[in-house]
Amino acid sequence: MKFHVPDMSCGHCTAAITKEIAALDPQARVTTDLNARTVDVDTKQPSAAVSQAITSAGYDATLL
Repeated sequence: MKFHVPDMSCGHCTAAITKEIAALDPQARVTTDLNARTVDVDTKQPSAAVSQAITSAGYDATLL
């Protein structure tokens, strides 16, 4: 699943988001693209849970 995270702008942002998703699912594969401001997540968790994890990291996220 892919999320648009408009406020993600640096390495600290990607690290915080990745950490929250890993707390939700340690097996998740997370790929971030700062230029496009997107986060790709390969997980068995529902998209709502992943979105909540990104929100918990302090960022708004929209499922694409």
